[in-house]
This record gives sequence, C-alpha cells and structure tokens, in this order.
Amino acid sequence: MIQTPAIFDSALIAQHLARRSAPGDFVTDLVLADLEDRLVALIRDFPKAAIIGPDVDKLPAFGQTASARFSYQRHAAFGGQDDVPVLEGEDFNLIVSILHLQAVNDVPGYLARLRARLAPDGLIMIAALGGETLTELREAFLAADAQIFGGASARVAPMLQVRDGGGLLQRAGLALPVADVETHVVRYPTPFALMAELKALGAANPLVDRSRRLASPALLAAAAQAYAERDADPDGRIRATLEIVWLSGWAPHESQQQPLKPGSATSRLGDVLGKV
Repeated sequence: MIQTPAIFDSALIAQHLARRSAPGDFVTDLVLADLEDRLVALIRDFPKAAIIGPDVDKLPAFGQTASARFSYQRHAAFGGQDDVPVLEGEDFNLIVSILHLQAVNDVPGYLARLRARLAPDGLIMIAALGGETLTELREAFLAADAQIFGGASARVAPMLQVRDGGGLLQRAGLALPVADVETHVVRYPTPFALMAELKALGAANPLVDRSRRLASPALLAAAAQAYAERDADPDGRIRATLEIVWLSGWAPHESQQQPLKPGSATSRLGDVLGKV
C-alpha cells in the first residue's frame, strides 16, 4: 500500500487547540449558523446523526430540519491518532463534519470512511476552510520571507479548493454531490491583531514541513508592512478573507433521482431550441 504523505501535524494541532485562550470562536459560530440554515431547508428525518468538529463543547447536541428535531452523537476532530473518530453504533442517516477536512492528510480516505458509515440514503455535510482563506496573510509572509531570508517558508496551510469538491465526493461513492462556497471578508485594526487572534484560536501553523525558525521581530514587521501595503483599506484597517467550502452528498439509494440512459430522449434538442 502507498502511504499518504503527512502534510499536517495532527498532534501539534491538538496541542494548539488545547492552549486556546480566545473566549469565543466566530468562525465556528458562523459555520454552525450556516449549518442550521441548510438543515432547516430539508424535509427529512435523521434518526441517527453524528457531528465532528475541533471543539466538542461548541458542537450542538440537537439539530432541526423542516420536519423533525434530532440529536447528534458528538465527536472531537484531532482528538486521536486517526483522522476519523470512532462513530459508535449502527450506520448514520446524517454525518456532519465542520472545520476538520482542511487539515486531514488523506482527504479521499476520510470521505470514503465517512461514506462507509452512512445508511442508504444517508447524507454527509462538510464545512471546511477554502483555498482563499488567509490568502492575504500567506502573500505577506511570502514577501517577508523573501526580504529577510532570501526564500520562502510554508507558514499558512494549503486548503481545499471548491472546484475539487464535487470530484472528491464522487470518488467517495456519494450520489447527488454538491459543492458551494461562502466567502466573508473580516477586517482588523492591524496585521498583528489578526495574528494574535489566530494564535488565540489555536490556528497556528499546523504543517509538518514548517520552518523551525522562530518568527523574528524583523520577519513579523516585514510581513505586517507587506500586508498593509497590499490589503489595507483607506481607514487603515486590513482585510482578511475567510472562505468556507460546503460539500454534501448522499449514500446511493433507489429512491434518488437517476440520470436518463443515453438514447432515451424523446425530443430532439434542435426542435426544442427552435421553439424558444
């Protein structure tokens, strides 16, 4: 078997999360509010549901669809040696993963293993940080590293691109795949305020191949200057992009919509277009 190369240091992520000092987490709050809106639009019962996220205490114990209230089995992301926590009992009608997939080393394997725990016609919903998240900070550190050290170091993790989402869902054997993105722009007084919040949220560099050199005052000052020059508003505040990629797919079931077989059309496209 081919071993998936480790990109993210899961043990380090767990340490960062354990040392969090921020009293709140607006990113998680934003994602959970969006999750509520998405679920309440579904006319569906979920007798058995699970939710996975970095902070178990912030995960909801209950969810609500348009037709029924249900309870979640809650699980910690980054809580053990394995990317996928142990989901107890029989297969699930709903599995939700929030803010976990972007730091999983084997994304196709993660999706396949969640898919394997779905009951027929069960739903997976995933929210992950997208590839445009913190792109301003990434570019500022690239410029600062080049200026101070003469080369670049990986200081902001690569993240999921929405264009890859549908293919990943199909590869995992999920039907009716959907991938969409929510983009938010958050403003901070200075780049240092953004860096301080990331540290307080436990979102420090999680890469295995990260630089072991401490970020010097000169590097941080150069990054802050580059950030302000590129991404500051007229009032002096700087912008930070937060991109949330949402993926959803269903375990195949005979009741779901099926594509028509080739050659089964009863009308010619040219005839239809001619009537428009």
